[in-house]
Amino acid sequence: MDAEIESVAVLGAGSMGHGIAEVAAIAGYDVVMRDIEEELVEDGYDQIEWSLGKLAEKGQIDEDPEDVLARVSTTVDLADAVSDADLVIEAAPEDLDLKRDIFAEVDGAAGDETIMATNTSSLRVTDIAEATEQPEYVCGMHFFNPPVKMDLVEVASGEQTDPAVVDAGIEFVESLGKTPIRVRKDIPQFVVNNVLTPYMGEAGFMLDEGNVEIQDVDAAMVFQRGYPMGPFELNDFGGLDIFTHSRDQWDLPVPESIRSRVEEENLGRKTGSGFYDYEDGDGVNYEPTDGEGIDTLRIEARMINEAARLVGDDVADPEDIDIGMRLGGGLPEGTCRTADKIGLDSVLEKLRDLHERTGAERYEPDDYLVELVENGHTGEKAGEGFYDYSDGGPYHYISHELTDEGVLEVVFDREERLNAFSTDMFDEVKRVLESADDEDVACVVFEGAGERAFSAGADITGFTVAEPTDLASVDETVQAIYEYPRPTIAKIDGFCLGAGLEITLACDLRYATEGSRLGSPEIDLGLIPGGGGTQRLVRLIGEPRTKEMVYRGMQLSAERAEEWGILNRAVDDDEFEALIDDVVDDLANGPQTALEVAKNVIQEGQNASLDTGLTLESQGFGLLATTDDMLEGVAAFNQDREPDFGGE
Repeated sequence: MDAEIESVAVLGAGSMGHGIAEVAAIAGYDVVMRDIEEELVEDGYDQIEWSLGKLAEKGQIDEDPEDVLARVSTTVDLADAVSDADLVIEAAPEDLDLKRDIFAEVDGAAGDETIMATNTSSLRVTDIAEATEQPEYVCGMHFFNPPVKMDLVEVASGEQTDPAVVDAGIEFVESLGKTPIRVRKDIPQFVVNNVLTPYMGEAGFMLDEGNVEIQDVDAAMVFQRGYPMGPFELNDFGGLDIFTHSRDQWDLPVPESIRSRVEEENLGRKTGSGFYDYEDGDGVNYEPTDGEGIDTLRIEARMINEAARLVGDDVADPEDIDIGMRLGGGLPEGTCRTADKIGLDSVLEKLRDLHERTGAERYEPDDYLVELVENGHTGEKAGEGFYDYSDGGPYHYISHELTDEGVLEVVFDREERLNAFSTDMFDEVKRVLESADDEDVACVVFEGAGERAFSAGADITGFTVAEPTDLASVDETVQAIYEYPRPTIAKIDGFCLGAGLEITLACDLRYATEGSRLGSPEIDLGLIPGGGGTQRLVRLIGEPRTKEMVYRGMQLSAERAEEWGILNRAVDDDEFEALIDDVVDDLANGPQTALEVAKNVIQEGQNASLDTGLTLESQGFGLLATTDDMLEGVAAFNQDREPDFGGE
């Protein structure tokens, strides 16, 4: 198979269908959106038009909305929709018979090598593909709702799917600016729902036993363990009927506390009542002081056991599971990473205790989890668990590359949280600086992934569950940036707040796009800036302006930040990359020894007396006067050419 995807048909104009069609059109594809009734199609089209307008208002699309909308056409005729499509994405309700009927019709109307993808979140791809004559061209392509905002797509193989079809699906997802994870084996609910369902379900079983309160369980998981929503809150948000249906179709147990509410049509937020009362009550009302005595490990052990099953059965890698749980489940860190922190031996012990006490199949430890523990691979402290920590472990939250020119490019890669810093993320930045060979590095460029933020600060949710010793990593990382012997550059595009500003202040040079915003909002959380944020700022812009920024939690425009002296320059978006390239080129091709000495003299001298600073300067000058780089610089000046510094 050697198909190139240029045109897309989306079958379904509901929230998922019109969202997928919009995302594809934004990415430049011609899209036909089809549904069974003209009114449904028109409603979906109107939703796309409205959404594009909102994205344009926020500056989140580069094109005129009308130009994007012009790539979307509609029809109620399935054959017309799919006849010329390279890719067909079905986004119908989760009904196996309905999906089979659709795929049988698509199979007869589409081209011979048309890729047929199902957006199912709970059914098997193979069961749907059986309705076609070409199951090798059928794959799963599970977008998360709403597709325009959610970054994750699970790309799944059926039992007969051609691997090239999955590869093409992954390339397509990447072309949309989304993050795909590969689901190598066809199992119901793929990756995210398999790991996330126990989070909601186990809380229900705990409530069935009568020993916990709803608010306590939710508070414990949010304020003690750092999850974005409590399990009961999440059940209400997604709909208790949705949870129950996904379990019933595979004959899996449903907690009575959930089933009884479904039978009473108390389905959560959409009906005004579920585990919480949203009409006559206070809605979600747990507090940080709630949650004492809740067995949080019982819930997390279930999730970790499911993750182990996926890895052991070769459904997905730990890395893809963790990316999926972060981007699709909204977790601050992946479940496999959480497991390695807790200790897999503790997880296994909890599961065995629960299995012995209840006999319930859901607590039976997975063979792969048992194997890891028996081999001594119990997690981070042991040096290996789901991940190998022998060299510090993988980088989950940053990406980095050392170019041939000696530019160490470090990207804060937590776009789903506006690159907010967790303790792990701070540690990874420090580790990459410590592991880099200074002799190979000419300069370091820090930037944030995506187009919205350099870093929006520290992930406060994660810090509420951190140990006091973990918080030391903030100061250590910022200091490591400040003391790094090579020039460091903050490349700012978007929000640069809190911890992001503290890292910026530790850099030697700071540049931003004009639309960026910089600030220290910690006071609004009852905190003050850390990581040297108050001390470096006051030395840079003076006491009055520092106090105003900190006391009021101010956010400055990039232009104001340049005026105050926080930034070297703020420039238009169109000029930004060229500016950074010029700066990096000067530093990468400059005299490395002289740059290192200059950095040391400036930083050490500013905190000393003038006499001491002058002495440091004189010593540095004298040292450099003996170097080969100095001789090359003089020769190049005399010969009117560019110097070729060798770093000696």
